Amino acid sequence: MPRTNNILLKYIVFFAFFTVGAPAVAANTLNSVRIWAAPDSTRVVFDLATKPQYDSFTLKNPDRLVIDLGDTRGAKSALDKLDNNSKLVKRIRYSSPPTKGTLRLVVDLGKATKANMFSLPPTGPYGDRLVVDFEQSDSSSIAREVDNRAGNDRDVVIAIDAGHGGDDPGSIGPSGTYEKRVALQIANRVTEKLNAMSGIKAVRIRSGDYFVELNRRSELAREAKADLLVSIHADAFTSPQPRGSSVWVLSNRRANSEMGRLLEQSEKVSDLLGGVGEIVQNTDNEQYLMRTLIDMSMDNSRSTGYRVASNILNDLGKVTRLHKSSPEYASLAVLKAPDIPSLLVETGFISNPSEEKLLKDPKHQEQLADAISKGIHQYFESYPPEGTLLAKQGNIKHKVSRGESLSIIATRYQVSVAAIKKANNLKSDVVRVGQKLIIPRA
Repeated sequence: MPRTNNILLKYIVFFAFFTVGAPAVAANTLNSVRIWAAPDSTRVVFDLATKPQYDSFTLKNPDRLVIDLGDTRGAKSALDKLDNNSKLVKRIRYSSPPTKGTLRLVVDLGKATKANMFSLPPTGPYGDRLVVDFEQSDSSSIAREVDNRAGNDRDVVIAIDAGHGGDDPGSIGPSGTYEKRVALQIANRVTEKLNAMSGIKAVRIRSGDYFVELNRRSELAREAKADLLVSIHADAFTSPQPRGSSVWVLSNRRANSEMGRLLEQSEKVSDLLGGVGEIVQNTDNEQYLMRTLIDMSMDNSRSTGYRVASNILNDLGKVTRLHKSSPEYASLAVLKAPDIPSLLVETGFISNPSEEKLLKDPKHQEQLADAISKGIHQYFESYPPEGTLLAKQGNIKHKVSRGESLSIIATRYQVSVAAIKKANNLKSDVVRVGQKLIIPRA
């Protein structure tokens, strides 16, 4: 055989040996694991190099969830120094795989817990992810915080929502400040100030660094039987120039401003970063009647939200620059509860270097929280819900707005026109814009 053919044959044998005999390289890699613990749930996020192929099952005695990742290897440091303060998840460990090339993970649980598992595509700072949500079956902690709703002389309940959290950092400032942290700090201050006011009870939707699905935020406010939902955020823009606070309320239509469109887009990104939104189907046969009732409730909620937003803007304008002096409109999930007046406060532009520094400053945070809490209190002092302690404390003071008549005001407060006229010593039904009226208790 010629020498050339011998050399060629050796190369063929060498190549065949190493391609057939050598183990195949896994197509995917588990890079890291993160645990986000909430009071009533825990989210475990597995960061992977590519889209995962996965299967799972549960085991008893002890309770645990077993996850098999197909054609995947685990990075050596993936489970090293795992930060875990969850009451539901005890630990996460590797286990012997059922087949070659499969990566088996075991999540040891504190008790039998419902698990919801799904994958997420690359978004923002994150790549492909496998997400597992563990939830407790009993009532939420926020509902347990409020137990006086059905009683007489109850507190007005305000749900304070710190935007973003957990996997979703929100906007990131020029020096690396995360919106989720600023939002939680200000939300905590607002909650503290409201709870110091007689007749008001504030509850937090998010009390730590974890993500709450956007529609779930309204559900938690409903479980707390809240009279108002206020979501705290920090704004951002594509350039560093814009600055100032703003307050947003629900619009039936898509936002008609560039800022509003960016806000709506950031909400979609939050859904992808933090989790997958739920799809709710209405199977009620009385859908037309239901829609009418919902529309009526929504109109009242929007009206209340706009009034509270106007109050807050008035007080914010005394402590910081305003981006817009009137409430703005956007179609956002956190504002869409038909039965709960809702608004979103943008405390400033984190994308503006000067305002980023202010938003991190404890003194400025205190001023913002003071303005937000005062605006809320002023509204409910003027329009206390029936059966509340605030409704029992003295007469209501009302400032006449454009388009209001004495009969409209009387209907709003559920008192007679004659009673208002008597309390204010009015000789006619004519009122003027800006006029201050005393509204007697019904």
